[in-house]
This record gives sequence, structure tokens and C-alpha cells, in this order.
Amino acid sequence: MNLADMLSYADIHDLGRIAHTYECQCNGHSKNELIQSILSTALRREVFEKHIQSLNLEDIRFLNSLLSDPRNAFSIEELIARVQQSRFQKEELGDWNPRDMVVKFKKLGWLFNGYSQQTKFLFHMPEDLKRKFSEALARQFKQSLKKTAEPSVYRDEQQLIIDDIYHFLTYVAGQPEIPLTAEGAMYKRQLQQLLDRLSVQEELVSKGTWRFGYGRLFKEYPNRFSFIYDYCFYRQLITEHNHVLHLTDEGKSRIGEGKKENLADVYKFWLRLYKNPIPNIQSMAGWVERLGSEWVTLQTLAEVLCPLVKPFYYDTSASIVEQRILQMMMHLGLIRIGEDLSDGTVIQVSKLGSKVIQGTLVAEEDKVALF
Repeated sequence: MNLADMLSYADIHDLGRIAHTYECQCNGHSKNELIQSILSTALRREVFEKHIQSLNLEDIRFLNSLLSDPRNAFSIEELIARVQQSRFQKEELGDWNPRDMVVKFKKLGWLFNGYSQQTKFLFHMPEDLKRKFSEALARQFKQSLKKTAEPSVYRDEQQLIIDDIYHFLTYVAGQPEIPLTAEGAMYKRQLQQLLDRLSVQEELVSKGTWRFGYGRLFKEYPNRFSFIYDYCFYRQLITEHNHVLHLTDEGKSRIGEGKKENLADVYKFWLRLYKNPIPNIQSMAGWVERLGSEWVTLQTLAEVLCPLVKPFYYDTSASIVEQRILQMMMHLGLIRIGEDLSDGTVIQVSKLGSKVIQGTLVAEEDKVALF
């Protein structure tokens, strides 16, 4: 429902509090006058922009978590948890009460209680306001970006990861046996052979390197291959049985038919795999898509995104944005990364990346079905 619909269902006392927030001059005993006054004031662009610009960082993080969620109903417990996640430095909490932010959003008319018996204990955000919030934040973020011309050299991996998933399965199929260590990882000799066959070269993980949190065997394998391995494992294309790596029947079928993966499925798996260390990863990918339609500097894009990303153990917000989000988005073919002589590293979302992130990429078999 839109703001006008939610106001019509709201209690007159809630309407009075919202009208007071916007300093509406109207009859506080008339529900109709309250609604009309709130609508004419709250949706006025200069008023709306003023309140957006007055939000502190915790407010923006909380708001962003709601905007990126396709659902339209939230329990108070879930809202409080999201508010708590919006404060990264727990030692600074003091007597801060997370309910205060929920109350603040209610007074602004940005959150409403449900009107039916089933939804009265849930909170809803008006659909038209969600769109206005996204547009307003995008305008605010874009003001901080530095645009550049197309660099003379840039890296665009397109769908190489799809090819390398297939190369990995082909390699496993062609080996009489691939033994695994006690930790379940491939031995270095065969791993190096495999890495040398892939389209994008990666170094073996150095001994003693502290690695964690981004997949089953992330501590054993380099970033991109670790992701490829996990994708094949969770899609049940490979199996680890008696410390030996094999193709499953599904994996053999892929090779037999010469069938490759759909990039949209690989992207969705990346979101699921990285969601635990980066809870708002889908939102971050969405912002990269919205802000990177033209070439922009990595530095200014990271300055916008880092405050929205919570550190994960020894990974800082900056390292998460640059290595776990942007670097992996490049490996997925979603963005291009180049070098500019004066501006350093620059980034642009690819046309393919926009389709994947927006959910509009059509698989080849689906294209055939359309005709």
C-alpha cells in the first residue's frame, strides 16, 4: 500500500504525531484534514529531502536494510535487530534504545502498524515512500562519486567463470582419481594443474595465511576457485567420498551434454554464500549497479559503500567492499575494473551485470521457449 492508504487506516493519535513532526497546520480532531495536510507536506520534495539529509549514519543503514528487503511486513523484534545491526561500534551504545529509531520512523510516517487482526503487530513501509527513499539516497550517493572517461585498459571477465566451472568439471572427469587431504582439500600438485587450466590465473594460498568466512574451503583455496568449488559442491555436481573427489551423476550429465551454468544462478549462489559475513550483500550489489552505470573511481565508490558495510572479524569495511564485493563482482562478469593515469582504479557495471543484478537476464533455453 502507498502512504495515502496507510494514513487512512492509521489511528487518529498516530496521525496527530505525524502531523506534529511535519508541523502541519490543521484541525487535529479531523482525520480527513490530518491526512490531507500530512500528504501535502510530507511528500513535498524539499521537505522529504530535508528529512533524508538529516538522517545520521545509523538511520541510513537501518533504512537501507528495509529498502533492500522485498517483503513488506516486519515484526518489532526484527526491526530492533536491524537497528542494533546498524551500530557497528557496540562499545558506543551506552543507554541507547533501539526502539527509539522505530518510534522516530513511525513519527515520520515511514513505518505503520498493520490494520487487520493478522497484521496489527507487524510494521509496514509505504511502497511509494520506498521508491522515493531509493531515489533520494541514490541522488545523495551520486553527489560523492567522481566520474571518469573510459580507461584505455580495463579488465572485463564477462562469463569466464561459467567456462571455468565447466573446465573444473571436465578436469575432475578426466582424472582417474583426485585424493583429498584430511581437511577435505585437493593436494597442491593437482590443484596447481587445475588452476593453470582456468581462464583467470590465481596463486595458491600462502601457508599460514589467515582466511575465514567465505566458503567451506576458503582457507585452502584462492578466492575465485574457492567459490567455483563451493558452487559445484552445493549444486551437487561433485562429491567428496572417502577423501576422493568425484563427479556426481548430475555433474557427469553436465559434461555429457556440454551444458554450462546460467550466470544468474551463479550470482544468486554468490549472494547466499557470502550473506553470512556480509548480511546486506544483495543491497550492496544493487547500489553498485545503480551507482556504476558510468565509469567512477574506486576510491569514491568505496567511500560511499564502506559506511554501509559492517566489518567481519579481521576484514575491515574497506577490504570487504574492495575484495569480497567488487573483486568478486568482477569475477562474476558484473563489473569492469580499469586503471586511469590520473584517477587510479575505476569501475563500471557491465550491461550483462545490470541484467543479472536486476533479475532480467534470460537463459538461452528460456529464449528458445519464448519463440
